[in-house]
Amino acid sequence: MKSEMAQIQQNAVQNHTATMLEIGTSLLSQTAEQTRKLTDVETQVLNQTSRLEIQLLENSLSTYKLEKQLLQQTNEILKIHEKNSLLEHKILEMEGKHKEELDTLKEEKENLQGLVSRQTFIIQELEKQLSRATNNNSILQKQQLELMDTVHNLISLCTKEVLLKGGKREEEKPFRDCADVYQAGFNKSGIYTIYFNNMPEPKKVFCNMDVNGGGWTVIQHREDGSLDFQRGWKEYKMGFGNPSGEYWLGNEFIFAITSQRQYMLRIELMDWEGNRAYSQYDRFHIGNEKQNYRLYLKGHTGTAGKQSSLILHGADFSTKDADNDNCMCKCALMLTGGWWFDACGPSNLNGMFYTAGQNHGKLNGIKWHYFKGPSYSLRSTTMMIRPLDF
Repeated sequence: MKSEMAQIQQNAVQNHTATMLEIGTSLLSQTAEQTRKLTDVETQVLNQTSRLEIQLLENSLSTYKLEKQLLQQTNEILKIHEKNSLLEHKILEMEGKHKEELDTLKEEKENLQGLVSRQTFIIQELEKQLSRATNNNSILQKQQLELMDTVHNLISLCTKEVLLKGGKREEEKPFRDCADVYQAGFNKSGIYTIYFNNMPEPKKVFCNMDVNGGGWTVIQHREDGSLDFQRGWKEYKMGFGNPSGEYWLGNEFIFAITSQRQYMLRIELMDWEGNRAYSQYDRFHIGNEKQNYRLYLKGHTGTAGKQSSLILHGADFSTKDADNDNCMCKCALMLTGGWWFDACGPSNLNGMFYTAGQNHGKLNGIKWHYFKGPSYSLRSTTMMIRPLDF
């Protein structure tokens, strides 16, 4: 019995020992596993610490470089401050000099203004004297023209006297146009009296003795807009204006003079920029009133366009109260003035006078299409005729 109990106890002790060994073994295994894990964690911590130490070292180096750059920039800033101080000092010196110069210039400006005021006063006085001299000159010119007219009248009277030639009485003819005046020895431009065929009274005309050899009888002139050219048929028929300024000779007189012999026509033009041009026609005459003073031209030359701005194939004369054009509209009313419009055409030297700056875009102005285009109003024009055989 005792032996059995002993055996049981022994077995129990062995089982307990085996259990304890298993537990110990298990604990040892867990402890080894935990130790391994701790070792791995420690290794990772060491690695991370190494990386942090390396980054810290790199940051220290970067900080050192930045400190060095900051120190250099601080030195440069100090140098710039020193230069700024020098520049400020120089600027102050220059401002002082400029202030002195400015004061000097102000004083000189005041002196110059005083001088300009005195010169302006002197100029005004000179302008007054010039105006008086111009008026005196105008009076003298008027007296000269009157004297010349008197001389011409005396010559005309003398030419009407009967002269004895070989026992016969012969009467000399008076001036028919400015070409006769020129050939009689009067070679200065001015107003002369001429006689027309079938016209009861003589007519005062302006003779241009300077252009292209002289001898030109002026039949139209525009220069300053002082004369209204928007007139009716009767006024264009008999003429209007003053030969010494702006005027229209008159269609009846143009017909009479161009019926005497063959004439050429020259048209002088000037724009507002001072450019001059001309158009010249080898043949020029107009019909009578029943023919509406129809225009006849041949042979165009000149510098006012390669093409003629006057209708070469002929056109009747129209005014605001006599519509003889070839347009359904009334060109004389639309474009103003009296002219050989045809179908309103590329020219109208008797249109509205527009001043400088107002002369662009004006279809009813003083127009010569092939010189300055269809909407440019010219500054001055002169139409004049001379015998073909001059």
